[in-house]
Amino acid sequence: MTKIGYWGLITSNSKFRRLWLASVVSMLGEWFNTIALFLLIFKYTDSEFLLGILFTVRMLCFALLQPISGLLADRMNRKHIMVWSNVLQMFLALGFLAVDGPEDIPWMLGLSGIMMLLHGAYVTAERAALPNVVSKEELATANALDAASWSTALCLGAMLGGIVVEYFGTDAAFIIDAGTFLFGAILLIPLTIPQTFDKELSGPLFSTAFSNIRKGWVRIAQEARLLRIVFAKASWNIAGGGLAGVFLVIAGSNVDGFGVALGFGLFFFARGIGTGTGPILARKFLTDQDKWPVLIGVLVMISGFFYFFVGYTLGTNIWLTVFLVMLAHSASGANWVLSTILTQMWVEDEIRGRVFSIDMLIMSLTFSISSASAGYLLEKDILSLQQGFQIFALLMMCSGLIFTLWKPGNLSRDI
Repeated sequence: MTKIGYWGLITSNSKFRRLWLASVVSMLGEWFNTIALFLLIFKYTDSEFLLGILFTVRMLCFALLQPISGLLADRMNRKHIMVWSNVLQMFLALGFLAVDGPEDIPWMLGLSGIMMLLHGAYVTAERAALPNVVSKEELATANALDAASWSTALCLGAMLGGIVVEYFGTDAAFIIDAGTFLFGAILLIPLTIPQTFDKELSGPLFSTAFSNIRKGWVRIAQEARLLRIVFAKASWNIAGGGLAGVFLVIAGSNVDGFGVALGFGLFFFARGIGTGTGPILARKFLTDQDKWPVLIGVLVMISGFFYFFVGYTLGTNIWLTVFLVMLAHSASGANWVLSTILTQMWVEDEIRGRVFSIDMLIMSLTFSISSASAGYLLEKDILSLQQGFQIFALLMMCSGLIFTLWKPGNLSRDI
């Protein structure tokens, strides 16, 4: 990876600076929203299964229109997609103010899912646009900074969100969330992002949608290394959805000496520290790009290894648990950034949105399956919290091993 500095990139590249700030601000508010939703579910239902359903609905909606999001990111102005995503989410975030009892939980879950659908469109457009606002030499630093910033937003958003919810209530968190979406949209409006359009996408949108989406799958199938790398994030999420999305939240709600919201914030703060330091360390030490595909699988195994021991420390040493969560997510953060950079480097601008949408689709589906399964297993007392951590951690290690050893060949060009 190039050694260009983070601060140098922010100060010298005004387009990246606006894109980066808009993303950080909206992500910060998103975690205020998430902590508040956790508390509402526990307040009105006290259901581990519904907690898993929250993540399942969110990730399925994130995945649902990813093929369309990818097509739109290649066909339409990517900045416009990001601006309208933020504006619409601003109004939807205020809708949560109407939640006032257990009878409101179903539509609350649906509203959260719609927001994630819009967030999916934003993320796909942003990932596809990034290589067009930074040089090839800046790409690794930009991705590492982006991942570290997501983690910082997670740290601060989860912890501050926990404090706000604990002392000022969930309504305050939703209002703050809406404000961050507005601010993010304002930052993006003056931005001009270069973009190469595929001339074959000029036909009617709906009648040509299937054939144009299919081209993204064909592009992946034609290149063995790309086919492998689109499963990189999924290799972590097949167990990570249950570990980080359900078990970690339940553990946070049972931390002695902390309120429920602050307990959520504590563990998500640890998660954010880990996912922030992982990409930075990867940029510094993992400089041989030829080894990245193998290292991605190894990083998944390392993350599972640390999560396995989280199960042993629950209720005994809170700060050791926090430290292990940080280490686990340091490995997962490096997995994310390395796989993202490789995809950006290998895929052409005019089809990059569709390829990233497939990457996000596979990741979201595995996360959804994992979180729903974890919530069900806890709700039905099939697994204890400790057993859940350990069994899902073993699953993660197995997934990482399979990814490391997997050597795919090209699929048919006629897929």
